[in-house]
Amino acid sequence: MSKRLFSFFVSVIACFAMSAQTVATDSIYSPNIKTVIFGKKGVEMSLPIIQLGSNDKLMLRFDEVGDNSNYYRYRIQHCTHDWQISDISVSDYMDGFEESSIDNQQLSFTTIEHYTNYWETIPNDMSSFAASGNYLLIVYLQSDPDSIVFTRRFRVYEPLTIVEATVGQPQGSVGLQENQNLSVKVNPLEGNYFINPDTYMFVYAEQNGRNDLTRLLPLESMSGNTLNYRWKKENVFPGGNEFRFFDFSNMQIPMNNVWKIDYFGGENIVFLKPDENRSRNVYIYEMGLNGQYKIAAVNTQNPNTEADYAWVNFSLPQEFPLLDGSVHIVGDFTNWKLDDDTRMEWNENMKAYTARFFLKQGYYSYLLLFLPSGEKVGETSRLEGDHFQTMNDYYIYVYQRLPGDLYDRLVGFGQTQAN
Repeated sequence: MSKRLFSFFVSVIACFAMSAQTVATDSIYSPNIKTVIFGKKGVEMSLPIIQLGSNDKLMLRFDEVGDNSNYYRYRIQHCTHDWQISDISVSDYMDGFEESSIDNQQLSFTTIEHYTNYWETIPNDMSSFAASGNYLLIVYLQSDPDSIVFTRRFRVYEPLTIVEATVGQPQGSVGLQENQNLSVKVNPLEGNYFINPDTYMFVYAEQNGRNDLTRLLPLESMSGNTLNYRWKKENVFPGGNEFRFFDFSNMQIPMNNVWKIDYFGGENIVFLKPDENRSRNVYIYEMGLNGQYKIAAVNTQNPNTEADYAWVNFSLPQEFPLLDGSVHIVGDFTNWKLDDDTRMEWNENMKAYTARFFLKQGYYSYLLLFLPSGEKVGETSRLEGDHFQTMNDYYIYVYQRLPGDLYDRLVGFGQTQAN
C-alpha cells in the first residue's frame, strides 16, 4: 500500500472516530485516557503552536489510568483553516515520517490510583514540518490502528505578517459595560503585499480557549498595506467574568475553594465549595488561569507520576432548574466542549446542579456556561455575568491561500489580553 493511500485510510478512520464529524476536534475516545496536556515544550500552560523552520517543539503528555499499560503511536494530519481534513499528500506537509511510536512512559509512584504517564516530543529527529497551517494529532493503540484513543489540534505558523490587536469597549451606548471590542491590524513583512485579502485571507479570533467563541473576522478596511478588522459585530465579544478556580494539590488539607476531602471505596473524593450564580455580582478582579490547569502535588518531586487522582464534585445551588437550556462546566480540562460530558445534572433533592470529574491533583480554572436549547454558543450572562473589565485572553490566527496553493497557510499569529 502506498504511503498516500495509507494516509487516506487513517484519515477516514479518524473521521469515523470523531462521531462522523468532518471537523477535527480535541476529543478523548477512551475512558482510561486522562490529563492530556499538549503545548510548547518548556513553556507551562502554553498553546500548542510553533514556528515553522524554528527549533520549537511541542510536548505531549497524558495518563492511562489502571494497572495495564499499552503502547501507543501517533499520526499527524494537516487540516484546512476551518479544521477540515486537508486533501494533500503527506509529503506536502511533512519531511520524514508523519507517524511514530510514543516511546516514553513511567508508572505512577506512591499513588492510590495506579496509572502510566506517557510523553513525547513533536517533531523529533525522525521528522519535521514542511508546511504551516492547522494540524491534527491522532493517537491510537499500536496493536490496533483502528483504535483511536484521542485527538488534539495544533498549529504551525510562518511569521509572514505582523499582527497587532487591542481590546476596548464597543462603540455606541449598548453593551458598554458588558462587552469587549477586539480590533486587529495585519501588516505584511517588508517586501510582501496582500492580494485580494477579502478572498484569499481568513482571520480568526478566539477568546481564551473557547471553541464556541471563535470568530471569523470580516475585513473592515484596507489602509495602504494594513488590513483592519474592527467595528464589526463579529469583533464584539461578551466580557464574561474571571474564571472560577480550585486547588487540590494538597490531599490532606482543603485549600482554595475545596470544602472537603474524603477517601471511600478505594478512591479519593473531593467536594468543592458550592458555586454561586454571579450574574448580578459586581466585577471583582482576580488573577487567574483563564481556563487552563496545572498539575501539582505538595511534597512530591515529580507531579507527573506522583500526583494522585480524585473524583472532584461540583455543585451549583439553584431553586429551580433552567428549562430553556443546559449548564456546562467549561475549561481546558473539559476540552472546552458543550456536550453531555460537560453538562451538569439537576438534582431535585439537593436543589442544585451537580457534576463530577476524575481529575489529577493540581490547580484548575473553569466557567459555568448556559447553553440555550438548540444553540451552539454558550452564554456567560446567565450564570457568570458579563463585564468589560474581565481579563480575557484573545488569540488571532491569520491564514492565506493564494491561487495555486495546495493548502491553507498560517501566515500570522498574535495575542493580547483585555486590561
